[in-house]
Amino acid sequence: MKIIKPITDFLETRASAPAHSGWVLAGIAICFFGAGINTMAGWLYAISGISFALLAVAAVLPPRSLTGLSITRLPIQPVSAGDDLTVELEIHNQTQQPVSLLQVEDILPFVLGKPVQKAIETIPSKDSYRWVYYQPTQRRGIYRWHTVELGTGAPLGLFWCRRQRESAAMAIVYPTVLPLTTCPLIDEIGQEENRRSDARGRPLQTATTGLVRSLRPYRIGDPTRLIHWRTSARYGELRVRELEIITGGQEIIIALDSAGYWQAENFEQAVIAAASLYFYAQHQQIQVQLWTALTGLIKGDACGKPEGLRSVLETLAATTSQEDASAREVEGYPLIWLTQNPQTLSSLPQGSRWMLWQNTSSGTEQVVVNWDYPGIIIQSEQALQPQMQKPLRSS
Repeated sequence: MKIIKPITDFLETRASAPAHSGWVLAGIAICFFGAGINTMAGWLYAISGISFALLAVAAVLPPRSLTGLSITRLPIQPVSAGDDLTVELEIHNQTQQPVSLLQVEDILPFVLGKPVQKAIETIPSKDSYRWVYYQPTQRRGIYRWHTVELGTGAPLGLFWCRRQRESAAMAIVYPTVLPLTTCPLIDEIGQEENRRSDARGRPLQTATTGLVRSLRPYRIGDPTRLIHWRTSARYGELRVRELEIITGGQEIIIALDSAGYWQAENFEQAVIAAASLYFYAQHQQIQVQLWTALTGLIKGDACGKPEGLRSVLETLAATTSQEDASAREVEGYPLIWLTQNPQTLSSLPQGSRWMLWQNTSSGTEQVVVNWDYPGIIIQSEQALQPQMQKPLRSS
């Protein structure tokens, strides 16, 4: 059986291979031919000859019906992990004859799913057939594949052939973004900078000092610390302060320790945390950038437009643990450092915060070697969202 399968695959992709009915008819034709030799009966020769001719025609027609077919793939829109990818292909029949009984198979990468098949009854002459299917996703990533396979046994079904067509595809699955209602890592990171001075000797003012740009009605998810109670009492409804960003030009950098060693599940949680922190900071109108060891600093659109955030999401979709550290380290800005290695906490810049995942494979609890800056220790077996919203841990 192990020998027959490669031979069958070779025949199907290079010429055509007999189907089950083709083997049956070939066996019958041989039997009639053998009986004709023994009996010298002409009608037995005639039956065997017709059978062999039918087999020859059935072997030639399937490859010819696939010759004039071409495939066009439409761009695949990015989705978040857990959503379905919408995959669209157009199969064009460029010949003067209709093509019937066609099987199309999109060869997906095994990490995304099994190959998807579609049976098409007929494609008229000089016409096309649009095939749309929805592929579930489970994990973020950038998935690429290049091959669509066409197969047919038409018109007699005695032989089967397959031909591959190049049709490059790229699907981007963004990491999940958690809807944080509060996040001490972001909310409190400017408090130390508020007590520092800028290069001109003036106090560095942040939004937490009462520098109010405008007031607006309260929206679900706004931190309660931003509610302007005096104005709310005057208008009879909650009013929230829209605060200025740090006037000294300070920025928050969400840094993912992608060059370090990670357990697979911990790293996936860290990527989700980085995406959630970035979007929360954008919602709070804080200047924020993303840093990974491979790409360096990535900054989305300051207005939070989808095209501006796409580069950040694509970076997080593509990042992997233990990747090449080609980007230089960030200096002079406070970091939110996401890591599994507690040793890296001792060299964080002034005013930084951290999130530390426990390495459960070691069998012993890790010890945090530096409590100079507050942070959060993440337990991978617990839900991530409530852990990101709990108070910071410090000395």
